[in-house]
Amino acid sequence: MESIRLKELKNHYGEEVVVSGFIDNIRNLQWVQFLVIRDDSGKVQITIEKSEEKNKEMVELVNHLTLESTVKITGTLMEAPKVKLNGMEIIPSKIEVTSHSEDELPFTYKDLSLVNLDTRLDYRFIDLRNESNGFIFKVQSCLVRYMREYLYLHDFTEIHTPKFIGTASESGSDVFEVKYFDRKAYLAQSPQFYKQMAMAAGFNRIFEVAPAFRAENSNTSRHATEFTSFDVEFSYIDSYFDVMKLQEEMIQYAFQKVHDLYGDKIKELYGVEVVVPSVPFPVMKLSDVYQELEERYNYHVDDSEKTDLTTEAERLCYQLSKDKFQHEFLFVIDYPAEKRAFYHMRDKDGKLQGYDLLWRGVEITTGAQREHRYAEIKKAALEKGLDKDVEFYLEFFKYGCPPHGGFGMGVDRLTMLLLGIPSVKETQFLFRGPNRLNP
Repeated sequence: MESIRLKELKNHYGEEVVVSGFIDNIRNLQWVQFLVIRDDSGKVQITIEKSEEKNKEMVELVNHLTLESTVKITGTLMEAPKVKLNGMEIIPSKIEVTSHSEDELPFTYKDLSLVNLDTRLDYRFIDLRNESNGFIFKVQSCLVRYMREYLYLHDFTEIHTPKFIGTASESGSDVFEVKYFDRKAYLAQSPQFYKQMAMAAGFNRIFEVAPAFRAENSNTSRHATEFTSFDVEFSYIDSYFDVMKLQEEMIQYAFQKVHDLYGDKIKELYGVEVVVPSVPFPVMKLSDVYQELEERYNYHVDDSEKTDLTTEAERLCYQLSKDKFQHEFLFVIDYPAEKRAFYHMRDKDGKLQGYDLLWRGVEITTGAQREHRYAEIKKAALEKGLDKDVEFYLEFFKYGCPPHGGFGMGVDRLTMLLLGIPSVKETQFLFRGPNRLNP
């Protein structure tokens, strides 16, 4: 018989079942032994009567069993209204120890209040046994699944682009250099160039969920040197507002699914509500944002800083959006063109055709209409001094390329904000930062 996941047991009352999991608790009383085993879907109680001769071998085995060992148990599932754990119990006929936990755990994962985060990350395989920490990745998986589903429903194709690149081309900085046989290579900061190559290839609508790498020596709660990026690009748009519309609808769709499937559990474990946003999201010009921040919250910065949002301005935008629009999200547009990548389109007046999306006081996306005209994008690259570095990229636009645009979002940061978790270190399965390469 195959093992049944514990959440499925309710369909098997009165049947012989096989279950597998970690030993979560042991109570060894005078006349009875109770085990609680767990898998990633739930827990169940195992009850062994010591007085029954047939149980003698199992009783002796349990006498030497340690917490966090793993077992495979065959037995009969019974309804047991007096059992607090789901009103059921398994009466075992066979217990097999599949692994033995040798030593005392480095910390008590059920109560992490006094455990240093670095210690937890050193023993991440123990840390993730904590219910709240493990559940983060069920939520993250759900979020990504339904953003994907939205795109599939709208005829997008998922692609996979290379992470080794031949030139440090997107910005010329903040890239990891690696030895690639007899020459240098770099880890890709994003799939941006290859997304646009797909547009030139006539794919029209594509997306990718994949790692991205940033060689930034940033030790903040929001940054990592490797993260999972959710990237979207599509053709035949009229303006970057088409990109904004698709993104807000995708987010709304996925958040509704997360709310319906996990909203109650998220409230229980993290104390936050999953707020499904209404569409359209509010939109403000960058200059208007700073004016409102001054008038409403007395927040002043020098004019030289108003070419982008400061970290504090981002934080205040959460309150601004709630006060002004009763909304958690805010699109900010009209950034100075010189502050953005050369492949972002400018209109005839030189105005940037792009945006940032802020949520709960943090920037989660930079999106834009891209420059698709060969002469214009070549000129923009030259102005940035990137001519030779991006020769391969400029080739994409020489033989026709439709108007297009797109965006990218960090999955780890999005999860952090959704669950109200203080650091992206906890929403990555294994965090990578300037000072961490292990485990």
